[in-house]
Amino acid sequence: MQEQKIELYKGPAGGWGALRSVTNALLKQDIALKGAKTLLSANQPDGFDCPGCAWPDRNHASTFEFCENGVKAVAAEATARRAGPELFDRYTVAELAKQSDFWLEDQGRLTHPMVYDAASDKYVPIAWDDAFALIARHLNTLPDPNQAVFYTSGRASNEAAFLYQLFVREYGTNNFPDCSNMCHEPSGSGMRPQIGVGKGTVTLHDFELADAIFIFGQNPGTNHPRMLGELRQAHKRGAKIVSFNPLRERGLERFADPQDKLEMATLSSTEISTHYYQLRVGGDLAAVKGMMKHVIEREDRGDQVLDLGFIAEHTTGFAELAADLRAESWTLLEEESGLSEAQIRAAADVYCNAERTILCWGMGITQHRDSVATIQMLVNLLMLRGNIGRPGAGPCPVRGHSNVQGDRTMGIWEKPPAAFLDRLGEVFGFAPPRENGWDTVESIQAMLEGKGKVFFALGGNFAAATPDTYETWKALRQCDLTVHVTTKLNRSHIVHGREALILPCLGRTEIDVQAAGPQGVTVEDSMSMVHISSGINPPASEDLLSEPAIVARLAAATIGHRSKTPWLWLIEDYSRIRDKIEAVFDDFKDFNQRVAVPGGFRLRNTASEREWNTASKKAGFFTHAVPRDTPSHKAREQVRSRGLDTTVFTLLTTRSHDQYNTTIYGHDDRYRGVFGQRRVVFINAADIKQLGLKDGDWVDIKTVWDDGQQRRADKFKLVAYNIPRGDIAAYYPETNPLVPLSSVALNAGTPTSKSIPVVLVPHAADVDAGAALKADAGVA
Repeated sequence: MQEQKIELYKGPAGGWGALRSVTNALLKQDIALKGAKTLLSANQPDGFDCPGCAWPDRNHASTFEFCENGVKAVAAEATARRAGPELFDRYTVAELAKQSDFWLEDQGRLTHPMVYDAASDKYVPIAWDDAFALIARHLNTLPDPNQAVFYTSGRASNEAAFLYQLFVREYGTNNFPDCSNMCHEPSGSGMRPQIGVGKGTVTLHDFELADAIFIFGQNPGTNHPRMLGELRQAHKRGAKIVSFNPLRERGLERFADPQDKLEMATLSSTEISTHYYQLRVGGDLAAVKGMMKHVIEREDRGDQVLDLGFIAEHTTGFAELAADLRAESWTLLEEESGLSEAQIRAAADVYCNAERTILCWGMGITQHRDSVATIQMLVNLLMLRGNIGRPGAGPCPVRGHSNVQGDRTMGIWEKPPAAFLDRLGEVFGFAPPRENGWDTVESIQAMLEGKGKVFFALGGNFAAATPDTYETWKALRQCDLTVHVTTKLNRSHIVHGREALILPCLGRTEIDVQAAGPQGVTVEDSMSMVHISSGINPPASEDLLSEPAIVARLAAATIGHRSKTPWLWLIEDYSRIRDKIEAVFDDFKDFNQRVAVPGGFRLRNTASEREWNTASKKAGFFTHAVPRDTPSHKAREQVRSRGLDTTVFTLLTTRSHDQYNTTIYGHDDRYRGVFGQRRVVFINAADIKQLGLKDGDWVDIKTVWDDGQQRRADKFKLVAYNIPRGDIAAYYPETNPLVPLSSVALNAGTPTSKSIPVVLVPHAADVDAGAALKADAGVA
């Protein structure tokens, strides 16, 4: 058993600690030599794209273009361990349900398609054709195609996602919940009406030119480690890097590049942030509004900091925004941001003094109730000085999973544009459904209400990734059939419907051989670069199918009798799929030729060309009030109205450094000083004292909500940490049960996992309320 300890980490991000972690990751999966060889093909023209994050490759021909977390992802996929039929013969599902998420995935790669046998409470092998026939029978006997739900993970390739959305729409529904619904949906929802695109406008080259880079709600040291290389170089050439984050994160402070021989030899490092502002959780909108107020005030004093030419030629709504900013109260801005007026003005001066500015953000911005408004305020800030559509400047929403942006480009969206449906129907000879489908939260609600009968997941770990865990588990258990396409065992396979299938697929690192020979797939990164990915390892089992093959064979079995699409012909050679993608999307003209070039190609971004595909044909300044009725505001008022002397904290959920999304690689969070454990809550030392507790005491966390439902997560260790008073942080998925299903971002539907109002109570060791909640949910 690994020792549990809390120990202050004093080193930089990266450095020797990252190299040791890489070695341990390879040794742990029993693939030291194979893993090292595999990594030499990561992000190479003739190799595979890293299955980790969506940060772009600086040089797609660089031998060592990978990072610590990328190594963990590759090692986990290339592991020598196998989870074959013998594993499922050894354990009932009830017994598997008692295991941790870490244990489940640590069993290794799945090798055979498996079907749930209710009589024995075990998964047993099933032939592929029989599996497809079972799914087709369920789908074709539904009275309404809209009773089926089709989830998509961001790891699916462009080819798989395109075939998937085509099959589902030919089947007859737009029910496409996907991981975007839980992360960057507000980015698209905010930017599309404002500047005409839902993606960032910058490239890596812009990072070489920016005078200032602002980072909001993002921890690149853990979530996008390769981004630290760009920030390091920017800092070295004199760019200002301004970070807004409630937590002090080591990756935003200092970084030692493992590829820099001098830094490694001298144990030195490079400072990252020149300015670091620890605002309150959810205080970003107020902080950004304060920065804009300062810009307007400087302009009113005659400083000429606005780009009046850009504003006049390219925008609407400026006068209304400026009037609102002039009238805004500094007292309110300070109170809601958690920063002083002086701090906000200092950050704004950095912006005013920079000719070219990039604004980056992550899920610390998007997983809040007012995330869409916050993102529109960030874009407002950029437009005040013309920082969109010129080199070295622009918005940069940093996506998570490796192809989450590409999946949306391919049509994985529950609210598809009419023009896309028109073209899809024209190319494939059918009438696509026009009714909007369900997003992730709506799908869970539909399954709870009995409206969703069949749940199919192309990758991911839906049961662990989603909010309101036990409600989600109830929803999945009420389905007639649940199906998961996956590489490894995870919680979602244990929380299943009345009938259930596990369909094992090839990983990104593995050779995909079809009729025409070995195939490559394509992915799109956070900066709209599309490139090819070709596996180099033999498949973990001869019984695995690729994701495109699974989708095509399922489509043939389900709608082949009425579809004009040559499903099985398309997967003989993936270039045929890309030809069809080109036929549907103008931006993919000459797709096969362009993607054959090392590094691939960039999709057109109209906003970066100052072409605004908005209703007004201009970019829009949008005015928003500082929110004073957030869930935390309401919860504190609810407690006060009852005369209770109870502190309501705002909880943000976060990843550890040994984690990617819901995949747990280990139990250490090196940069935050947590080792051998995950049930910890980071809290200000003064708040611990006010609670009458001590650092290291155990507490239970309870959500304060107004629907009468009890939500709690039990037995978390208090860890004194540098975080604003009134805010706490803890890891997901352990804290997902605390996120109410009804708590979503306005105009986007994203769960508000970064701003949950909670109270802390001393842990009651003799009462396992968590177990009681699980029992209520029908969970073993």
